[in-house]
Amino acid sequence: MTKLTPRKLTPFPQSIGRLRQRPWITLGVTGFTLLGMMTAFALVPSPDANRQQLHTVLEQLSVSTTGLVSSDDALFLREEIVLQSDSVSSLLIRLGISDQKALDFVYNNREAQTISRQLRPGKAVSAKTGMNGELIALYFPLNSKDSMLFIEKRGSSFVATEQALSLETQTVVKSGEIRSSLFGATDEAGIPDAIATQLAEIFSADIDFYRDLRKGDRFSLVYETYNQHGQAIRSGRILSAEFINDHKPYGAYWYQTAEGESGYYTAEGKSLRKAFLRSPLEFSRVTSGFSSARVHPVLMVSRAHKGVDYGAPTGTPVRAVADGIVEFSGRQGGYGNLIILKHQAAYSTAYGHLNGFANGIRKGSGVHQGDTIAYVGQTGLATGPHLHYEFRVNSHQVNPLSMALPAALPLNPSQINQFKTTIAPLQDSLGLARQIVFARNDSGQE
Repeated sequence: MTKLTPRKLTPFPQSIGRLRQRPWITLGVTGFTLLGMMTAFALVPSPDANRQQLHTVLEQLSVSTTGLVSSDDALFLREEIVLQSDSVSSLLIRLGISDQKALDFVYNNREAQTISRQLRPGKAVSAKTGMNGELIALYFPLNSKDSMLFIEKRGSSFVATEQALSLETQTVVKSGEIRSSLFGATDEAGIPDAIATQLAEIFSADIDFYRDLRKGDRFSLVYETYNQHGQAIRSGRILSAEFINDHKPYGAYWYQTAEGESGYYTAEGKSLRKAFLRSPLEFSRVTSGFSSARVHPVLMVSRAHKGVDYGAPTGTPVRAVADGIVEFSGRQGGYGNLIILKHQAAYSTAYGHLNGFANGIRKGSGVHQGDTIAYVGQTGLATGPHLHYEFRVNSHQVNPLSMALPAALPLNPSQINQFKTTIAPLQDSLGLARQIVFARNDSGQE
């Protein structure tokens, strides 16, 4: 059984999160040749995900050992989400920028200083860099949702301008095969980290991406990207996906009903959404499980651990696992900063050792499933930054990793016909992507 392993960090100082260099789209065929694989892709405008017409282009890219681009020609695009703990310096480091002239420009140029004034958690910031970390372009969304700050290298200097956003939505079809880990496979296929994380989230109720992955598992995806003047600015939503784990297929299709309800469904219209998310972090690792007895790392005595600890950097967003009402928000003993959410029926959840709370989080306020409610920290009795998470039934803690979570309601019979019509082109695209994996296996390529 192949386990999902943490991804290697690039050797920048104070580097946190996943940093992975990835060829920029302008490398074209040669860039994919470096990876030695075949890729299926489609790029079409799709302003309405439920009504789009996909025109899929299937290309087989041959493997060659000659004519590779030099490292000086390689460009990389990275996208990072601003954390609560971020400074301008830490954000630029995580974006892979190792360019003193660029750093000086960001700190000293009047227009570029907007970054420090508008550094807000949750923003998706992108940077295009050269092989050695030299900045080519930086895309920073401004507080006004219809514009961004664009920093571009021109000759030996930089220019910062505010640009109106006129994003074009394009649809991409790709596939891959697990050889060592999920992120290793998505990197090989040229799939952004944000899409890989969505993939893990969509199937997290059925597949444990730390313990259940096996070499040879396959996946196919149809997802959106948002481009500005032909340049990819950020990733969008997965529209459909298939994951074959241990020879068992799982499928998912994004659909929005006429009433405005949206989510992922199986081809039969069964909702993949659970009433409760399995994890309060998008993608992390369990550092301490639910136990009736363990040695407390601070107190050094044996005591029950009635929750699950997730290791993550300080400032990582913590999300509500279900709709609910804030029952408590403040400091409480060994929990440090703590939030308790009251959910439907007898259920409640607790989130401890927090670095801080999201805006609007106070006793009595309502939250929706997936909302950011706080940020990972090290308050209370904690030896390092992590989230302590508890799932409670009638105020008694139970193991959230082993209990069965109820599912959301399926589509009703009156919605099924429209649903099947909507997902038909997405099923066709997944079929094309699936053929690429089979063709690659049949050809014996590694």
